Amino acid sequence: MFLLSMVGAACSRPTHAADELPKPAAQYAPDKATKAGETRTAVFAGGCFWCVEGVFEQLTGVKDATSGYAGDSKETANYKTVCTGMTKHAEAVMVTYDPAKITYGELLRVFFTTHDPTTKDRQGPDTGPQYRSAVFYLDDEQKTVAEAYIKQLNEAKAFPNPIVTTVEPLKAENFFVAEDYHQDYVRCNPNNPYIQYHALPKVEKVREKFKDEVKKDGEAPAKKEGDKK
Repeated sequence: MFLLSMVGAACSRPTHAADELPKPAAQYAPDKATKAGETRTAVFAGGCFWCVEGVFEQLTGVKDATSGYAGDSKETANYKTVCTGMTKHAEAVMVTYDPAKITYGELLRVFFTTHDPTTKDRQGPDTGPQYRSAVFYLDDEQKTVAEAYIKQLNEAKAFPNPIVTTVEPLKAENFFVAEDYHQDYVRCNPNNPYIQYHALPKVEKVREKFKDEVKKDGEAPAKKEGDKK
């Protein structure tokens, strides 16, 4: 299976996410009204975009997971500038998915399972506003579902501390794709120490907690331009 060899290299570092999260009570209605073959998009930020992309691209129904920048202008949407922490950008991932196979609500559930939504502007060793936990909504209903799920998790005390994830508006054209070398970084760089220590435990957790939703043999996403051979 794709990513299987990487999972074997993962260490046991905890990812600080709750073990079992409830399914969202609120549902994203357009997912139910989709036409055959139609795709939808969602944008999430949960620390380093390498990790977030690696989590989502292994899910059945996810057509593509693309690393990029969201929250500020095109002029500041580059790695060197975003890393200063002086922009409003977050390292984010745009997920293109087939709602007939996976719902927006389930994407939210995976998102909150695989990062710590209770630490402001920080994930693991990465600090700064560019590493904030955020759901970027593309329409009012995504906003409603995301806010309702955060409320649901807080009321259920799913985490020991309150969730600080922001819910921020975004137009699709204001998601700026990151440099080529960032794309599919987990899959292309499984021996990178950062990937082994921080990203692979998240990948492994998805394979354990969402095993019925992980791509089977032959379902790995197509390589993007700039991927290593």
